[in-house]
Amino acid sequence: MDKIRKITERAMTVLSEGGKTLATAESCTGGLIGKLITDLPGVSAVYLGGAVSYANSAKKTLLGVSPDTLRRVGAVSEETAREMAAGIRERLGADVGISTTGIAGPGGGTPDKPVGLVYVGYSDANGTVAYRLNHDSSLSRDEIRYLTAEFALSLIK
Repeated sequence: MDKIRKITERAMTVLSEGGKTLATAESCTGGLIGKLITDLPGVSAVYLGGAVSYANSAKKTLLGVSPDTLRRVGAVSEETAREMAAGIRERLGADVGISTTGIAGPGGGTPDKPVGLVYVGYSDANGTVAYRLNHDSSLSRDEIRYLTAEFALSLIK
């Protein structure tokens, strides 16, 4: 827990020192990133807020994820992670948007999209990217969620 708190503190310091703001769009992490951020005092100057968009309908309505993207590649995809990150950034007027979408388990996996598959999106003025994480499927749901949150927060540099 100390490691993730240090990563979160460093990310908030980087944003603060750069005069930048952050918004989050979470699916598989279910608001964990927002919780980790708001556990820290004084972050209201940099953290604008976030959306937990678990259902595809929420991804479309709250974040502007294209119905075509969800139909073609599904919620757990690089494309969806990018659209989520860009969507929350745009909707909240943040400098940085991060997103998570994946399969934390223990069920829900398929051969193409196994438990532990997660995509993390990152969007800023330089563009939008997504990273594929392949967590070990033997990890617990909480472990997959914490490792995903840790990775997402470590992208803020």
